[in-house]
Amino acid sequence: MTNGKDLKKLPAFKNEDEEREFWSTHDTADYFDLNKIQEAVFPDLKPTTRRISIRLNESLIQELKVLANKKNIPYHSLIKVYLSEKVREETL
Repeated sequence: MTNGKDLKKLPAFKNEDEEREFWSTHDTADYFDLNKIQEAVFPDLKPTTRRISIRLNESLIQELKVLANKKNIPYHSLIKVYLSEKVREETL
């Protein structure tokens, strides 16, 4: 008995879609003791990336290269950082 009630048993899911549908209509507190939840750590997990092509003005590329050089990082990495920061800023 946890949180003052018995925990329900999870059904076996055939696939992720079925599991996603289940969780959209059920409360995790009915299936897990929320007092015992631990943070998961995945040290070797790397985000999936995809190559894209983008056209930029030559002068912008040169400015990015100068900035990246000052930070001692590849300019492609700097572009990813700037894009990520701006997207995070716009979505908050």
